[in-house]
Amino acid sequence: MFGADVRADHRGIGDRAAAPAPDRPAARGLEQGAAAPYDAAGAMSEPLLSVVVPVYNEVESVEALCGALHASLSRQPRTYEIILVDDGSTDGTWPALVRLANRWPHLRCIRLRRNFGQTAAMSAGIDAARGGIIVTLDADLQNDPDDIPRLVELMSDDVDVVSGWRKDRKDPFLSRRLPSMLANGLISRITGVSLHDYGCTLKAYRAEVLRRVRLYGEMHRFIPALASWVGARVIEVPVRHHPRRFGRSKYGLSRTLRVVLDLITVKYLLRYSQRPMQAFGKIGLSLGLPGLALLAFMVAAHLSYRLFGTGWAAELIKRPFWVISAFLLILMGVQFISIGLLAEVLSRTYHEAQAKPIYAIRETIESPS
Repeated sequence: MFGADVRADHRGIGDRAAAPAPDRPAARGLEQGAAAPYDAAGAMSEPLLSVVVPVYNEVESVEALCGALHASLSRQPRTYEIILVDDGSTDGTWPALVRLANRWPHLRCIRLRRNFGQTAAMSAGIDAARGGIIVTLDADLQNDPDDIPRLVELMSDDVDVVSGWRKDRKDPFLSRRLPSMLANGLISRITGVSLHDYGCTLKAYRAEVLRRVRLYGEMHRFIPALASWVGARVIEVPVRHHPRRFGRSKYGLSRTLRVVLDLITVKYLLRYSQRPMQAFGKIGLSLGLPGLALLAFMVAAHLSYRLFGTGWAAELIKRPFWVISAFLLILMGVQFISIGLLAEVLSRTYHEAQAKPIYAIRETIESPS
């Protein structure tokens, strides 16, 4: 199921969000009929929408990003908060976020103790989010905040995840788009959740579904597939994509191997996390049974040689390769079955253990009410 196409807007986001920040009373989301996010005492009420943005060395873009986000979110009826997670930036991004928190409303900034990676930063923002709908997007201004209201509106009662599709992607073909196309096809085939663009960070999630998904490694890109495992319905809609205006991409082909390994993990989690013996046991039997058959054949050949002394059996048993291969296959089969038994025990420990975060927070600041 795909949403209607989006007319391309090739103006930069910073150009559309260059207006100065409104003063404090006008900045509380009251423009154009937006719901008031503050109660009578002046404290911020629980928002209906949380926007989570991982940030890493984006000092040049965060100001324009905040302006664009507030310009888009203040035009929609839901109360909102914007959560910017600084993933150990070293270029002055955190001081810039502190200044923005004092300038803009509804802003929460989380600073991690070091660079934990995009998945950990996104997980920190998701854990801190208070809204019933959580939207994620990148901080480099290539995602368009004006698409957020439309993604949220598509979340009906039976839709839990709305995934963005950068249909008209503004990135180099050979180094970015072609590997992405191949990866998306592979991921869709292995996970069974067919999407054109797993790598697009701009996605909207129902909070109760997203919080059931535990993120590790580089698994943020697999959230739609992991969400479908807990019963979520996923749809995809084209979104706008802009050329990068500042800096350079923090992620490239170097992550390919890690993504492939995480894809294997996702496949295991989707199909075998609660019954690992089914995975390792199948491999063990596929190796052990042929080994037993080959060993039985070699025993029959040996008996034939002892009884008749000549023939095909005489030549066969003189080659130790066949005997060694039989015992090797049996041994490998036993090993995989043993791994399956250990995995069953570890799986039960994993599901029963308390959750441990994959990040550490240094400090958090929030816009004054």
